[in-house]
Amino acid sequence: MPTVVRMPEVLANAGEAVIQTWLVSEGQEIAIGDPLAEIETEKAVVEYVAEVEGIVGRLIAEAGATIAVGEPIAVVLAPGETNTDVDVAVPDGVVESPAPEPELVAVGAPAPVAATNGRRLFATPLVRKLARERGIELASVSGTGPGGRIVRRDLERLPVAEPTPQPSPEPQPARTPAAVETPAMGYTDVPLTPMRKAIARRLTESKTTVPHFYVTADCRVDALLELRRSANAAGTVKVSLNDFILKAVAGALIEVPEANAIWNGDSIRRFDGVDIAVAVAVDGGLLTPVLRGVHSASVSAVATQMADLAGRAREGRLQQRELEGGSFSVSNLGMFGVSEFSAILNPPQSGILAVGGATQRPVVVDGELTVGTVMTVTLSADHRVIDGAVAATWMAAFVRRIENPLTVLI
Repeated sequence: MPTVVRMPEVLANAGEAVIQTWLVSEGQEIAIGDPLAEIETEKAVVEYVAEVEGIVGRLIAEAGATIAVGEPIAVVLAPGETNTDVDVAVPDGVVESPAPEPELVAVGAPAPVAATNGRRLFATPLVRKLARERGIELASVSGTGPGGRIVRRDLERLPVAEPTPQPSPEPQPARTPAAVETPAMGYTDVPLTPMRKAIARRLTESKTTVPHFYVTADCRVDALLELRRSANAAGTVKVSLNDFILKAVAGALIEVPEANAIWNGDSIRRFDGVDIAVAVAVDGGLLTPVLRGVHSASVSAVATQMADLAGRAREGRLQQRELEGGSFSVSNLGMFGVSEFSAILNPPQSGILAVGGATQRPVVVDGELTVGTVMTVTLSADHRVIDGAVAATWMAAFVRRIENPLTVLI
């Protein structure tokens, strides 16, 4: 019997995913572990590998299609099986599987069709459009899709109704031409990618449901910059200012464990170690790969891990597990010339540090005015988990490590 390959749940609790690219073709022989397709989730593009061996009998879903989890996307034949066996496994050859439509319909959107016998009929927007064009009454159509949904093949089995003749319009008196209006400015509607939809949904949810508050501080970084220059001159791994910042964040979280926690619904979960999510700008959005065990790693190990994750994030080669977890986030816009900003929390995390650029500013040292290199940072905190005093204590611990950078190396 042919094996029906179904859309996997590559992202926890995701209802659908996009087949970005097929990596095999019909008739191709495959082995277990061979890559079948690149599947785009809300956070990354991942490879889906074969779990059986055989010959690709049919690619059911087209590249670019959004497919519900569990729906068929391909058929793999065992030795000796033919296309006839494919037809038995998937009788219609094509599976139409849009995401289920919500019960509430936005103003102006086509409403679900109600049958004359009182039962509710489900049809995709494409099917409703085709039915209107062909003059087909959907209440008279029996759906063969999942849950009785009316799909395209149900309409194609019906004869096309002749269009009703329309009476010729009455002649209208000529009107005086209206004044020519200035054309409106042109625009382009850019379709939302799964990543952009996820960013919009998660950050809107965070900003509207999580009680944010903010703590800002200035850090002198002259000593840290000098330590970085010395480390890069002596070592083989080049470390960045951000690598030291990540170590200082981890050290402060260990010192103030109340801040190393996430909101867990009916409890607050505190962690023994420190995993930090770091914002990385990529084409079309933002990814936050997670660095593991930052508290126990050396600065050079953090630099190596960060370079690897950031590079693969920009290439779209991160694994899903590398985007999950973490108790805290860091977002650094200093390299773009930003002096300071505040960031939105990434639930269920309770803290995110927004890092601005290091610039020369007037500072007072022992009552004397001088010039120093100063960096402004802002902590966004979830008030359900972190109180003001805890946030202030954590910020003091962070600033102390930045201004005394040798403590970061211990």
